[in-house]
Amino acid sequence: MKKFVIFSVLTCMLALVGCSSQSSSPSASPTPAPAANGATPAETAAPKVMKLAVVTAKERSLTKGLEKFGEILEKESGGSIKVEVYADGQLGGDRAVFDAMKVGTIQGSTMSSGPIAVDVPRFTALDLPFLFKDEKTAYEILDGSIGKELLDELPAVGVIGLNYWENGFRNLTNGKRDVRTVEDIKGLRIRTLENELHIDMWKEMGAIPTPMAFTELFTALEQGVVDGQENPAGNVTSSKFYEVQKYYTKTGHIYNASPFLISKKFWDSLSDKEKEMVTKAADEAKDFQRQLNQEETRTAEEYLKNSGMTVTELSAEEKQAFYEKVQPIYQKYSAQLGEDFVKKLMDANK
Repeated sequence: MKKFVIFSVLTCMLALVGCSSQSSSPSASPTPAPAANGATPAETAAPKVMKLAVVTAKERSLTKGLEKFGEILEKESGGSIKVEVYADGQLGGDRAVFDAMKVGTIQGSTMSSGPIAVDVPRFTALDLPFLFKDEKTAYEILDGSIGKELLDELPAVGVIGLNYWENGFRNLTNGKRDVRTVEDIKGLRIRTLENELHIDMWKEMGAIPTPMAFTELFTALEQGVVDGQENPAGNVTSSKFYEVQKYYTKTGHIYNASPFLISKKFWDSLSDKEKEMVTKAADEAKDFQRQLNQEETRTAEEYLKNSGMTVTELSAEEKQAFYEKVQPIYQKYSAQLGEDFVKKLMDANK
């Protein structure tokens, strides 16, 4: 009997030890291994969402560039960063989107340099009329030290600039008359970007500039609030301006650089690894978007001809006349932006 009691006590003690051992073990599952992309468990636990907003239509190259960026980034991050693209101005015009990036409610966008210049005035230099002779020259300048110098000014206003995409050369459309000379522009009410240089430029050419958001433009053209507008060919086709405009003149007056922007608040929330992923995706998307935009321009101008628009190519002499007409713009804005900077920009374009 005594042996039985001792055996029972030992059995109970062993059982208690076993229970104690189990209760002291962590209840959580084992620490997961790093993801294949090198992200830490903290980065993969809850995906970060990037809302990217753009005013262009879904089929435009800028929108497709944002979608390509998202596709690349989601793959690179193993899903730790999710990208949502809102096209057609769903989240507002360029200025509204830029302000939203500053406070972090929208995480990224690509837009013309004109609206950016409201906050960072030296971006105005990229809109100097007839500055870039072709896309190749624009790429060399924007991808080099001058382009970086401008992007470096953005963090001070709450935005990060990663690189430059493009919306192409801006051309004039109107519903009144075929514009073949700079004199033909006189008196036309032209919608412009909400940017002082653009307004001044059209005044110099004799037009009546009317700044308004892109999202309001089709209705304004349809109702005759303005006679015409100026945009790259892709915007003219995707927004169906040919339905309310008769004449398209290849003025090529401004090369529409379109910086790719990230909210600084969002950027600062990323790990170094995530920042590398975002930068890599932005660079790959830039090359994709630029090539797509050039193809899009050729296709769009052919489409406009087939849709019944009168497409006019300016002679070299007339282009020179346009350039001479806007020289007061260079004089005014060189003083504002810094004569040395503008000279450096112009010299790089030769």
